[in-house]
Amino acid sequence: MSREEEIRAGLFDHTLNGHAAEVKALTEEGLKLGMDPMDILFKALIPSLEEVGRRFEKGDFFVPEMLIAARAMQGALVILRPLIAETGAQPVGRYVIGTVKGDIHDIGKNLCVIMLEGAGFEVFDLGVNTPPEKFVAAIEQHSPDVIGFSAFLTTTMPMFKVNIDAITKAGLREKVHIAVGGAPVTAEYAKHVGADSYAPDASMATRMAKEIVGDRSETSHGAQALEQAVKLIDETLKKG
Repeated sequence: MSREEEIRAGLFDHTLNGHAAEVKALTEEGLKLGMDPMDILFKALIPSLEEVGRRFEKGDFFVPEMLIAARAMQGALVILRPLIAETGAQPVGRYVIGTVKGDIHDIGKNLCVIMLEGAGFEVFDLGVNTPPEKFVAAIEQHSPDVIGFSAFLTTTMPMFKVNIDAITKAGLREKVHIAVGGAPVTAEYAKHVGADSYAPDASMATRMAKEIVGDRSETSHGAQALEQAVKLIDETLKKG
């Protein structure tokens, strides 16, 4: 067995078992050996997470196993994304994103970042526990087409309205499209707080962002690969 074959097998096994550090190390080693990022994605990572889904449906895996496997694969995608996505082209638009104040969950937000960058957006990730003034400053600094608020907890969802009020007070409300999302968020709630749009997952957030900036270009093979991988992680997390 060649080292490349050992790496594929190791990535499959370590993703299956949620060993994030090992997945990251093997991904980096594979790239140093000249392995194709698409090969790593389609011959190791995606098959492993599909196996996670099968084991969950059979009752052999439970929610904790699914979550740690999805996180392990997500870590590899962060490394592979800039190599898979097309580079050198002008960005199709600018997108500021962050998890709202009081909330430190970032899996969904990070998936959005991966997909948006894969689709050609210049993304400014503000991280987690982001206060309203940081969102306002980011709009002033980066002049984004879209700003996205993420919340995982029902207790932090009211920060959407606080953020929108801060943006309005700063005189910036008409200059940016406001999108919201997160596990407990609904389209009705988004409308209630005054957001412009709501996306239930990273794939939809990316498609909506492209519509907002008027991008009708063909999706690259690399972006399609990223979308497939992120969709699989999304589906795995939703089962939890």
